[in-house]
Amino acid sequence: MDGVARRRGKIHNLPGRGRFYEETKRVARILEMVQLITTSPRCYLRRDLAVRFAVSERMIQKDLEIIRHGLKLSLAHSPAGYYFEKTPRLPVLQFTFAEALALLLAIQAARQVSGIGSAELVAALGRLEALFPREFAPLLRQTVKPPVLTAQREHRQQMLVVLNRALLEGRKVQMIYETHSRGGEANERVVHPYHLMPYVRSWQLIAYCEWREAVLMFKIDRIRQATLLDERYRVPEDFDLASYLGPAWGIMRGEASEAVDVVLRFAPEAGRRVAEELWHSSQQVEKQPGGSILFRVHVAVTPEFMNWLLYYGSRVEVLEPPSLRQQLAEEHRRAAEVNSPETGE
Repeated sequence: MDGVARRRGKIHNLPGRGRFYEETKRVARILEMVQLITTSPRCYLRRDLAVRFAVSERMIQKDLEIIRHGLKLSLAHSPAGYYFEKTPRLPVLQFTFAEALALLLAIQAARQVSGIGSAELVAALGRLEALFPREFAPLLRQTVKPPVLTAQREHRQQMLVVLNRALLEGRKVQMIYETHSRGGEANERVVHPYHLMPYVRSWQLIAYCEWREAVLMFKIDRIRQATLLDERYRVPEDFDLASYLGPAWGIMRGEASEAVDVVLRFAPEAGRRVAEELWHSSQQVEKQPGGSILFRVHVAVTPEFMNWLLYYGSRVEVLEPPSLRQQLAEEHRRAAEVNSPETGE
């Protein structure tokens, strides 16, 4: 071990550092316990909490005493689990004009993501109206207008509710999932939800699948049915979303190549639009004489990346690597053959 490593080891093991870390963990655990008992009353026994937080029942009992006597919450117990006889009433929140407007704009943007926009959210939004001058009423009515729910969107919302509860409570989910690769065949799986993420016009679930014994990505719209189980699970401490997604462009990880350095040259008008957005964490943008844009990215090429390039047509040129340049040219040739006037009916 070199000198720097030894010094770092000494710093890490300074007296009190470990105790501070354990106390921080305990505070976080107690707050999460309060949240669990509030949202899922009569669902958790002491042994359930001990398993969930990977500590002894004796430690859980001490935490419960802090909740009862330190936080002054009316914690009660039934054969089914702990619950609060009543919870404190929170004071009314007050926002500045800028804060309230920022909330409305953020929610308005979020509701463009399919799956966000439940009746409860609309009701909460309605309360913000009182904070604004009367002149804002027409705009606010548009903002808090209930979304039109198709059968698909309503089903998606139901699945998100179940999966979010599973994440909150650390409960496994039994689901019937329609696979894409097997022509729509449906099968039953038990999964441990790790993360929910919106993508394009739908949502994706990242979860450990007991059947496949691997962490997989599931499209919410292909989940026909989802049921919460009583069995508990824990998200591994070493699970990292960014590492799981990797350097791929988009989410089609299974169809991605090895990451390569890609250099693109965009025509001025297209380049200005591309440069305004963050497309990938590794991207670098450089303006060239004449207004064109050099776009560099270290990425695993996926079908989604190819579709992105095809969208820009003649307004983008692949400079590196040669294999991607050839692949894009072949795609354009095939598109030209399919859409040739001579081949049309």
